[in-house]
Amino acid sequence: MTIGYLHTMVRVRDIDESKRFYCDLLGLEEIRRYDSEAGKFTLVFLAPPGQHDRPIELTYNWGSDEVYEGGRNFGHLAFGTEDIYALCDKLQKAGVVINRPPRDGRMAFVKSPDGVSVELLQQGEPLPKAEPWASMENTGAW
Repeated sequence: MTIGYLHTMVRVRDIDESKRFYCDLLGLEEIRRYDSEAGKFTLVFLAPPGQHDRPIELTYNWGSDEVYEGGRNFGHLAFGTEDIYALCDKLQKAGVVINRPPRDGRMAFVKSPDGVSVELLQQGEPLPKAEPWASMENTGAW
């Protein structure tokens, strides 16, 4: 018996805010959406360009005031990037806190608007250490 990866589900409070983070800032694209009138929820599937077989599912429960906590307990999502410094700079300029800066030129952590920990990994070899990242301290938890 074999199994295959299907998707990762993350509950969100605001689809537009979450799509801004995942699509506008990280570069994912919406590949499909499902609204359930009976279940009062919306599912939005996002994936990296050309990798539609590896989606994340944003689940929005209509009218819910539940606060979703414990993003770190969930674990994390991981995305590869061609330039971790450029991506972290873009995120930081957009107001995203870099919780674990890419001091090693290879790995960083940020959080989504719903507190989900997101690991960013440099594709290929680590970049040479560079400021301001090399001396930047961790912020909060990831």
